[in-house]
Amino acid sequence: MGEHVVKKLLSADDRMIYTHQLLNDIAALEKMYQEDLFEKGVMRIGAEQELCLINKQWYPSAKAIELLRALNDEHYTTELALYNLEVNLDPLELTGDCFSVMKKRLHYFLEKISRVADKMDLKIILTGILPTIDTRFLTQDYMTPELRYMAINESFRALRRDDFKMHIKGVDEVDIMHKTTLFEGCNTSFQSHLQVEASDFVNRYNWAQAIAGPVMAICVNSPLLLGKELWDETRIALFAQSVDTRATSFKLNEREARVSFGEGWVKGNAVDLFKQDVVRYRSILSTDFKSNSLQELERGKIPKLKALGLHNGTIYRWNRACYGVTNGKPHLRIENRYIPSGPSVTDEIANMLFWVGLMVGQPKRYEAIDELMDFKDVKNNFICAARYGMGSQMYWEGRFIPTDELISQVLIPMAGKGLEMMKVDKKDIDFYLNVIDRRTQTHTGARWIRNTYRRLLVDYKRVDATRDLVRSLYENQVRDIPVCDWKEVVSDRTLYLEEDKRVYQYMNRNVVTVHVKDNAKLVGKLMLWRNIHHMPVIDDTGELKGLITWTDIDAIKHEEVEVPIEKHMKTAIITIGPSDLMHEAKQLMGDREIGCLPVVEDDTLVGIITRNDIKDFNN
Repeated sequence: MGEHVVKKLLSADDRMIYTHQLLNDIAALEKMYQEDLFEKGVMRIGAEQELCLINKQWYPSAKAIELLRALNDEHYTTELALYNLEVNLDPLELTGDCFSVMKKRLHYFLEKISRVADKMDLKIILTGILPTIDTRFLTQDYMTPELRYMAINESFRALRRDDFKMHIKGVDEVDIMHKTTLFEGCNTSFQSHLQVEASDFVNRYNWAQAIAGPVMAICVNSPLLLGKELWDETRIALFAQSVDTRATSFKLNEREARVSFGEGWVKGNAVDLFKQDVVRYRSILSTDFKSNSLQELERGKIPKLKALGLHNGTIYRWNRACYGVTNGKPHLRIENRYIPSGPSVTDEIANMLFWVGLMVGQPKRYEAIDELMDFKDVKNNFICAARYGMGSQMYWEGRFIPTDELISQVLIPMAGKGLEMMKVDKKDIDFYLNVIDRRTQTHTGARWIRNTYRRLLVDYKRVDATRDLVRSLYENQVRDIPVCDWKEVVSDRTLYLEEDKRVYQYMNRNVVTVHVKDNAKLVGKLMLWRNIHHMPVIDDTGELKGLITWTDIDAIKHEEVEVPIEKHMKTAIITIGPSDLMHEAKQLMGDREIGCLPVVEDDTLVGIITRNDIKDFNN
């Protein structure tokens, strides 16, 4: 949970004050490490649950602030987007029934927010990327109006000196420019924390890196973005690109992105990792400092290291080192940030238990993991898991091994032994590791979403398919069924009966267009080959300039002179907006006796409505 009362680092004086505080924090951290002040003999787990708010139509709802006020509970906090909230769970000692207690507490907080949300005609849903988010919900209006988020957005844009670019290729492809960091708000995760001994931090951190690939492969749950099938865990690529502060140029960019898996094994101690991040990444936020961490330490008080926390909060390692204070004692944690939210609470607890079990069950022979495995192989495992989930292979101890085999035969037994060593209740170990094992034999969340989405596209256009998908996710989630037991869905026919259908629900987004300077006869051939009756004509900026029809082509096909299509296109075009009602589109096409309506938003062509779409609407 980050510091929210912040400001941008603008002036030289502000930067000097902040830098002084940051250096003091590093010095204080080093002093605590040297004097062996960190808490020992106890391991704790904790979690942050990110979630999405949706309305009765299964779209994102920007009512997070109103809901937060109604909850009036410090366990809940805002996120970047107005349709996201976060629940912060109190830490528990890693022993006994800690996972059952965590699940019970999580259910309590989710049920509490659900009761309040229900009074506002809202629902909550746990999913890595909400399928119904589209570009309508990614404008500045949907950014939470808090200083922290505004400052990060403005600072990241200033560092980048350009718009943000998202280009992700999977089965489909998303290639889009964006003016804010709000695409990051598409991502929701179940962030798991594990407190570890300071003296063993580097070993544990490197081990966390080594197991990240197979752990993520079994947890994947985010294959869709903007209605496109991309990676099994699209969050990994999306988060990295949505806050990438590196300016694109003709020179090879050697700097590490703020969202990163890392570039090598960590050496030295925990302090060295924090130092490296101070060196690598420019500080962008500050706040009002009322104390000096070194002076606090000299007075016998453990400091909070506020400046270091601010810096660390704008660096998004998938395994992130965290500093904290509990009961007057400093401690170090590893925060797992790559596990997605959902698909169910049971799945989330199973994911966490599996990861924690592996962390504490690390065999002796893996304690020098940097000598056993090449870091680039470990990083490649992580990327392959994000792309292909359980369809990937892991390079493990010098050979490729199918991910399901590695998990079921090697890692699940390893996690079980680790949890038994920590005296975690046997019934919890068996139940949750069985949930993980059954996924290897059935499907992950990502696979279920892909299969269900493809099935729904038989009955629906893309927008309504994503809505029915969210409905299915929600209905399975409220019953807390693990995803390995989710069945194929049946379409919700009530979606067909809605009276307020919008143009964006029916329009064809994959519009074949031609340029104003294209040869008219070539355009005629293209229309013939593709069996297209109406073709929009655009300029270099994508702005709609005209429309060409079969009638126009018939009029020019006997001309001998080669001319650009702009000479024959219709320029008095009737258009419609994506949010307009389909009833209006139907009436407009009937009244004007036209066969199509280009769909335009901000002067840019975004789709087209044809007679076939009107037939679908009528049906």
